[in-house]
Amino acid sequence: MPINRNTLVRYKTIDRMLRKGRRATLQELIDACSDALYEANGYGDVSRRTIQHDIQEMRNSSELGYYAPITVVDRKYYRYDDYNYSITDVPLSETDMRQLTEAVGLLKQMSSFRGFDDVEDVVNRLEDHLSSMRYKVEPVILLEGNERLRGLEHITPLHDAIVDKNPLSITYQSFHWPEPQTFCFSPYILKEFRNRWFVFGRRHDSPEPILLNLALDRIETVSPAPKKERYVKDKTFHPQQYFNDIIGVSRWPDDKVEHVVFRVDASQVPYVTTKPLHHSQQEISREDDSSVLFSIDVIHNYELERDILGFGEGITVISPESLASKIQERLQKMQDNYERR
Repeated sequence: MPINRNTLVRYKTIDRMLRKGRRATLQELIDACSDALYEANGYGDVSRRTIQHDIQEMRNSSELGYYAPITVVDRKYYRYDDYNYSITDVPLSETDMRQLTEAVGLLKQMSSFRGFDDVEDVVNRLEDHLSSMRYKVEPVILLEGNERLRGLEHITPLHDAIVDKNPLSITYQSFHWPEPQTFCFSPYILKEFRNRWFVFGRRHDSPEPILLNLALDRIETVSPAPKKERYVKDKTFHPQQYFNDIIGVSRWPDDKVEHVVFRVDASQVPYVTTKPLHHSQQEISREDDSSVLFSIDVIHNYELERDILGFGEGITVISPESLASKIQERLQKMQDNYERR
């Protein structure tokens, strides 16, 4: 069973009380641990039995590798037999090293955002320390990443503006604009989708209160808005609810949820079953040819079309007709492209 934080606080406190030849009574250890827990959590009430159990665990801790040489002197005082002993000097086991190395490798992949300087610094120091203690090992966990992804440096100022409710001045180059535009923007939430980051919020000079979705890799600059600008709150925007009915990040205010029914060929059924297109996915029926009818309740957007097209001939949209026609139209354009090549 993993050691919880309060237990570790008590272990460290007992260790501090017994280091360098010091000795302490059981009541002194109880009082010291109670004070340490109060300082850490705002409350602390340690029983005599708990400290006795802690001492026994520290003596025989195969899980933590302490094997602390705690003895009783004059049938009253606890102390370390070894003057130089401390649980902070216990060497890491091979298992500890392997788990830490894997954890640091995982953190290194997850902390690739240049804005998270503090996290990156901690990871680098951990990695250097582990490297000095043992040889490097091949990673056993790999996360999808994109080293050429732009815009990650904007995550920190956007995050801080969302938390502090501050408006920003953003220069943005849309794929649909000939030139970049600069405007004031109130950010509400950051969202990652398939290794690309987006920020949702309100553009102050927009004639309609439409929620704007900005891709971070299209943002050129982020800076504080002029002092006259005020953060625009939106009590109607609820992120969990907003993203609940879509795949990805794109939608329009007047879009409606549709009941989408699609047939999946037998060869693709295991993939669609184990990784649903949407959390609302339900199996409707199994056909004689081992294909399966599924349904999802989503808003029709580009990401939905892309997911369906990604299965090629493995998925056929049955309804609604508007989505089936759109998929058929795109497939026809694909065929035309190949005929013209």
